[in-house]
This record gives sequence, structure tokens and C-alpha cells, in this order.
Amino acid sequence: MQGHAGTHLVRAHATSHALTGPGPVLPRERREEWEDLLLRPEATRGRGAGTRARPESPDPERTCFERDRDRIVHSTAFRRLAGKTQVVVYPRDHQRTRLTHAIEVAQVATSIARGIGANVALVDAIALGHDCGHGPGGHASEEAFDAFIPEGYDHGPWGADVVLAPLNLCLETLDGIRNHSWSRPAPSTIEGEIVSWADRIAYCAHDLEDAVHAGIVAEADIPAEVAEICGRTRRDQLRTFIRAAIHAVDRYGEVGMEPAEASALAVLRAFNYERIYVRPASLAQSRAVVEVLRALVEFYVEQPDRMPSPAAFDVPADDRVRAAVAYVAGMTDRYAFDRAIAELGWDPDRLPPAS
Repeated sequence: MQGHAGTHLVRAHATSHALTGPGPVLPRERREEWEDLLLRPEATRGRGAGTRARPESPDPERTCFERDRDRIVHSTAFRRLAGKTQVVVYPRDHQRTRLTHAIEVAQVATSIARGIGANVALVDAIALGHDCGHGPGGHASEEAFDAFIPEGYDHGPWGADVVLAPLNLCLETLDGIRNHSWSRPAPSTIEGEIVSWADRIAYCAHDLEDAVHAGIVAEADIPAEVAEICGRTRRDQLRTFIRAAIHAVDRYGEVGMEPAEASALAVLRAFNYERIYVRPASLAQSRAVVEVLRALVEFYVEQPDRMPSPAAFDVPADDRVRAAVAYVAGMTDRYAFDRAIAELGWDPDRLPPAS
């Protein structure tokens, strides 16, 4: 099919009637004007090309944060999230991966941002990119790579400063990605703070849902405080926490939650840790992940010719260790485990077990 030719245009459908009528298109400058009119005073504005490590010319159609969002979505690091563990390795069809987690965080974050008049494009970019620094095998990869990085391996800074650095993203986007974890300094924008809450809201609700579907826990096991405040289902929990965040801004002029909902979220997270993340099967999975990833890094440090040149990574050219960590951290779960078998002669029985 080559489309359907008319007098002036080629249309996708013979019966097309998608007439827009007269009126201007919306270039970047017009959308920046709309942001000034519609966003709350404290929201971050996109201006021109944005503040970047390497200056660029503004995009004709997109604001600087819309441009960041598009760069992240089209990046190799973002695509590889589809093959990286959220909670369990070898996820079944309906279990979350890092990619689906990032999309769900973006949904929660943009819902809050729209509700309070924050910059949706910036929130979307931060949320979609926030976990691009994660290695294969889930959070256990951070423990594995800690042994090689003097300052420790933290997926937020690593994602912002190494993995996504070649994209030349705006400083506000990188700041939100770098500091989305609650253990980090506060992000510099309200949009970054929104993503910090959205990340926790999303993973608490969807990790629980995955665990229920997998038979690891039952809905009846959910603590009474959680059930009373925000319900037992992912839908009810997300609705409650999103509305709580919007309400807090409306009432107090600050990103956060009132004590009742915040306590329910904390109890839900503690329940997930006890019953999902640190149960014996998960701990066994984590130990196996640490073992295989450390072995891979050590192998590539000793045999750098077996991986791409250090110039392929945003690390010093003579730093074999950081290059090896960057290479292994960029792998999907399956590729890392396949490399262990192919490069190290690893017995498949030593690989992380499916949960």
C-alpha cells in the first residue's frame, strides 16, 4: 500500500476524513508560551534548547524536555530495560520488567504533574530514564558492582552520569534521574520530587500485584492499615496515592503526602520487603546474580579485547575496571547469563534460579 492520492495530499485511508480545519500549528515557542500561562509558578519551564553540557540549537517543534524524553525512549539503554529484572529474573509474560516499571512510573508521575500544574514533559523524561543505570539481575547488581567502584555503584548517578551522558540531556532531567532515590539528595525541581514519589508508589503497588499473581502472597495477607487506607488492589492503591500527592500540593503547597497515606505506603513497602524482596528464594537469586556479575567484570578487566573499546563507554579510556562495569551493567539478564556460560564456562546450574 502506498496510500491514497488526492488533489494535494496522499492519505492513509481511502475513506479518510481527518480534517483539522484552519489554524496554526504549534511550534516550540507557542508551547513555551502555553507553559507560562498554564503551569504553576514553581514549575520548571522549558526554554529554548535547555541547559546542556554541550550547547545545542533549539528544536523547531519540541521543547527541550520533550526532546529529552524522545532521546531517552529511542536510546539503547531504555530498550534494554525490557530484558532487565524488576523483581524476578526470567519474568513470565505478565510480570513486570524494568521497562514496564519505567512506563508505570511515568504514568503515575504525569498524573500527579497534570493534577498540580507541573511540567509534564520533564516529569515524563525523568521517569522514563530513572532506571537506565540498573544492571542485570535487579538491585543485586548494585551490590555486585560496589566491589569495583570506589564511591559505590548507585543506579541513579550511574544512569545520569555514565549511561545517559552521551544523550546530552538537560541538567534538570539528569538531576531528577540522578536523585530519584530517597537516599539521595533532594532533586532540584518539583518535577524531580514528583518522580521520587511516583517511583515508590508504582513499585510498591505493582510488585505486590506481581507477587499476588505468582502466589507468593495473597491479597488477604496485605496489612490491615494498607487495606483500610488504600485498598488491596493495584488500581485502588495507585488512585489513593496519586490523589494524596495532588491533595498535599493543593493544601500545603509542597510535594509530599499527609501522614495517613504516607504511613500506608511505608507499611506496604515494608510488607513487600519482608514477604517478596528478602524471602529465601529472592535472596538465593540475589546471591547468584552477585556471583555471576562479579565474575564477568573480573573476566573483562583481564581480557578487555573481549568487549568493546573503552571509548564506547562514558568512562576514562584507560580505566579498564569502569569500562568492564559499564559493559556488564549494560547487559540484559539473558545476555549476561549467556556470556557467563560462553566466556566463563559457567555451569548453568550456578545461574540465578527462576523464582
